[in-house]
Amino acid sequence: MTINSNDMPPAPAPVLSADTRIKIRNSVMSRTSSTREDHQIMCVSNIINSNNNSQHHHSREQQQVKINDIVGDGISGILCKWVNYGKGWRSRWFVLQDGVLSYYKIHGPDKILEPVGEVHLKVSSVRESRSDDKRFSIFTGTKRLHLRAESREDRIAWMEALQAVKEMFPRISNSELMAPLDNVAVSTEKLRQRLLEEGVSESAIQDSEQIMRNEFAPLQNQLMLLKQKHWRLTDTLRQLETEKVDLENTVVDESQRQLNEVGASGGSRHDKYSESASESEDENERVDAADDDTDEEDNTFFDTKDFLSSSSFKSSGSGFRTSSFSSDDNELYAFEADDSVDPSIRAAGTNFPYVKHRKKLPDPVEKEKGVSLWSMIKDNIGKDLTKVCLPVYFNEPLSSLQKCVEDLEYSYLLDRAYEWGKRGNSLMRILNVAAFAVSGYASTEGRNCKPFNPLLGETYEADYPDKGFRFFSEKVSHHPMVVACHCEGTGWRFYGDSNLKSKFWGRSIQLDPVGVLTLEFDDGEVFQWSKVTTSIYNLILGKLYCDHYGTMRIEGNHNYSCKLKFKEQSIIDRNPHQVQGIVQDRSGKTVATLFGKWDESMHYVKGDCSSKGKGHESLSEARLLWKRSKPPKFPTRYNLTRFAIRLNELTPELKEKLPPTDSRLRPDQRCLENGEYEMANAEKLRLEQRQRQARKMQERGWKPQWFVKDKGSDTHRYIGGYWEAREQGKWESCPDIFGQISSDQIFD
Repeated sequence: MTINSNDMPPAPAPVLSADTRIKIRNSVMSRTSSTREDHQIMCVSNIINSNNNSQHHHSREQQQVKINDIVGDGISGILCKWVNYGKGWRSRWFVLQDGVLSYYKIHGPDKILEPVGEVHLKVSSVRESRSDDKRFSIFTGTKRLHLRAESREDRIAWMEALQAVKEMFPRISNSELMAPLDNVAVSTEKLRQRLLEEGVSESAIQDSEQIMRNEFAPLQNQLMLLKQKHWRLTDTLRQLETEKVDLENTVVDESQRQLNEVGASGGSRHDKYSESASESEDENERVDAADDDTDEEDNTFFDTKDFLSSSSFKSSGSGFRTSSFSSDDNELYAFEADDSVDPSIRAAGTNFPYVKHRKKLPDPVEKEKGVSLWSMIKDNIGKDLTKVCLPVYFNEPLSSLQKCVEDLEYSYLLDRAYEWGKRGNSLMRILNVAAFAVSGYASTEGRNCKPFNPLLGETYEADYPDKGFRFFSEKVSHHPMVVACHCEGTGWRFYGDSNLKSKFWGRSIQLDPVGVLTLEFDDGEVFQWSKVTTSIYNLILGKLYCDHYGTMRIEGNHNYSCKLKFKEQSIIDRNPHQVQGIVQDRSGKTVATLFGKWDESMHYVKGDCSSKGKGHESLSEARLLWKRSKPPKFPTRYNLTRFAIRLNELTPELKEKLPPTDSRLRPDQRCLENGEYEMANAEKLRLEQRQRQARKMQERGWKPQWFVKDKGSDTHRYIGGYWEAREQGKWESCPDIFGQISSDQIFD
């Protein structure tokens, strides 16, 4: 977003006078003489014409020569560049030379090796700021540089220099671009003269000319076709140029609208987020590892948008397999209405006993008070956010342990995968496993609040007979924070541990998962994969949203493996959240193609649809693997799903069976769910003070209760015993981690 973009009219294009060039020389050299004496770049003083007395009487030709001098030799100096809200204005060394404005970080002349960035003025626009007589901006069409001079005179000098350089590089007009091509004339006169010299008869010459015309006719036709293609291409380029200008105007107007809305809003919750005034320099200059890993694979996948927006896909007569749903307390399970599919497979995940769960959170007791996010995080840029203490206002009433079980919301996909494998169909098994791996991200859409960071030794259980699985997780390490989980279903086990490495970039948070998830079936087939990168954007201003991107590789120990690419969302992407993938056999042959969105659904087509021309031909064979459940009837301000609403539910019967370490018993989280915000903040502060002892406990040899770390690796394995202890109600070995700190737990 631009800063005060609404008061930045197009600047005039003044003629660069000698007086102006003197101002550039004086202002630039007065600020750079002490730090740039040895700089190799020619300073503006070298291009000042010695004769300045006739500055008001130069002819147009003389002025043009001086402008050329400036373009050739270049000018340089220090300007302040806006980086981001964390770093603010930073001094940069700018060099204007040969129509390119380059800028460098200031580390001393001997350390300047290459520019941080470059702007080609030929394709850029320059604007002044109305609100600040020292500021101006340069817009390239893809990014905007906000610059500030030391004085008003300096800005005038730089503006005149930039505009003068732009005039030296006029844009090619559409009429020039669309000028017709000269026709190529082909003559046989030289051939005729040569044949006459050899004494060839006139009739033979005419026959030769006719033969040549016949032979060259196809070539002439090809040239005409190429000429027509050339015309169509230039016409398309002209249309693209027009659309680009329209898009630029739309982006500027939208930025201005958002800025006005934010300025008019009060101190509500939505005020705490705002869009950065310009791209974070760190984000612009760093290389995205995920992109490096997956860019080379772009040609492997077809465009999901072509499938999802295709009229043939939407048509009822396209032959696409429609979906049927079975309702279980208004929760939907998608499966294919295909008579060829075994009924036992279609029923997998739906034939468990009915259990009634709550459908909404309790009504809040108190009115929530807003908190400025920027006031909380401005001092934490670059820090690990898992170690930053925030008020409960930014939390949702769930812990990270409970968030883990949300990956199993669509566990029926694993039940189907098990049934397919029993019937010897390994391909359908891995397709359902892939859909399951994607489905875990569906619950993150619109979830803008942070889960509670578990205490060391905190646990969570999820025993859901209506879904056919039971899940258990425990926080096994404090620094780094590691959560281990283990889940048992019908014919399968799902387990793993996770650790998030987070980075705060000023206007966004990047979360890189560390750890491997493992899925084991009773017949011995095993699949393993790791999660992709997650980023949360617009922390300061604008609409907060999260995105998942990168490549997920699902490795199997039998016949197939799968590769899923989560496409990163762009600013103007109208079809975000795309996921595309392929299933390959041991020889590397693609046997199936997957496509969809991580917040909507996943489909598959047998065979390789990435080849040109095959995508839409196979569209009629596309079948549904998974579809996201409907949102709850009673939405929460945390945007919890139907499944997430039940995760912190605590009935009197369940409370009697839980250990004292279960997340449902955590007081600050319970108070937040009940809307007792003052009490929740007080309890959170108390527990965080208690948690500061966790590192010392870990250093003194503390060990997790239900997991053990495998030798030679960083993975944790469930050792069993939890469900047996629960059956017997024996929790003597579990500490009261949510109570007051006892004297023997306080260390010097």
